[in-house]
Amino acid sequence: MGLLERIMNNDDAAVSFKRQLRNVLGFTPGKAVLYKTALTHRSLRDSADENNERLEYLGDAILSAIIADFLFKKYPYKEEGFLTEMRSKMVNRNQLNDIAIKMGLRKITQFNKFDNSLKMSQIFGNTLEAVVGAIYLDKGFIKTRQWVVERIVQPYLFLEELENLEINHKNKLYGWANKNGKNLDFETIDERIEGGRRLFTVGAVVDGELIAQGRAYNKKDASQIAAQEAIDKLGLNKVDNAE
Repeated sequence: MGLLERIMNNDDAAVSFKRQLRNVLGFTPGKAVLYKTALTHRSLRDSADENNERLEYLGDAILSAIIADFLFKKYPYKEEGFLTEMRSKMVNRNQLNDIAIKMGLRKITQFNKFDNSLKMSQIFGNTLEAVVGAIYLDKGFIKTRQWVVERIVQPYLFLEELENLEINHKNKLYGWANKNGKNLDFETIDERIEGGRRLFTVGAVVDGELIAQGRAYNKKDASQIAAQEAIDKLGLNKVDNAE
């Protein structure tokens, strides 16, 4: 392949990438390299300047600040505890992961497709945070705040529902167990290295029987996922709705 042909192919790839980003994000990026990094998982690029972990760190802080500002103005008479809990409900890993998938980020995130554990993890929510970091560096804080409100909060975060949402699934499951005289434990079933990180599998065990399990890169998230799965299997959400 000649030099001119390679240049043309690279140009075509760049145009195609920007088109994909515009379809998902709703605007044309200025600094495409930032978004390419934001969409690259550590399983493909181990170097800190080539994967999205640094941008995830930045985006996490920016997103949290934007949501805090949004809630502060939305609820002028609510106390600090309410605002903190609402922010947690809006930016928790499960929530962000679901939003990222609905937005279409999963289709353009670059990760090791042969690592099945990644398909079940929260990497797409982490990618969304990295994208927020990229938008901040590319467009500035005001544009980023506008994008977060218009593309994340308004279409996916319904405040009235979130106000009534039980975010701590473990507490809910413990409450059910105590009420019904059940013995509930969370046990670490497996612990292994996946993509250079420690992956935990935690099981929700009721009266010695494994009810559900969750996988995550820390035990806290894994146990919450297991608790949520157990709640679904036991039909506890249906009971709440019936009440």
